[in-house]
Amino acid sequence: MTSTSTPPGLTRFNALEEHAAFAALHEACASTAWVRRLLAARPYTSGDDLYAASDAAMAELTAEDLAEAMAGHPPIGRPKEGDPTSAREQRGMAGATEELKAEMLELNLAYQEKFGHVFLICATGRTGEQMRDAVKERIGNAPEQEREIVRTELGKINRIRLARLVEED
Repeated sequence: MTSTSTPPGLTRFNALEEHAAFAALHEACASTAWVRRLLAARPYTSGDDLYAASDAAMAELTAEDLAEAMAGHPPIGRPKEGDPTSAREQRGMAGATEELKAEMLELNLAYQEKFGHVFLICATGRTGEQMRDAVKERIGNAPEQEREIVRTELGKINRIRLARLVEED
């Protein structure tokens, strides 16, 4: 593939100094292991190459690496203040009723009590009700099963965030 067909954001990412590229990736995912694997595979010729590297890195994360990644995510219904990414991704909760927000808070706390981490779901495009139903369904999972669901959801979130990095002008 020629450099003219590489998306502008990806060309810029490939050209970043190591510390700046680390920071850009760490903003997408708080797992240091994931970030280091993606850095090691630069330069990327296409967004698909970057997404494949992300998926491969995600598949190899340990339980500790996943915990580090999850620590970078706020609870559903409480996006990080001043963080446009968090607010955009959780837009489905923005118009939720106070009753639904209170229910999500209770469910988040119960989930966190059981699993030891925040409820993680790719919230982009989901309504508050869909997120509530998902936490209700998943709270009954065994910890090992839930860890793999979280890995999948985190992979989806990372792809969305990487797409924004690749496609920005």
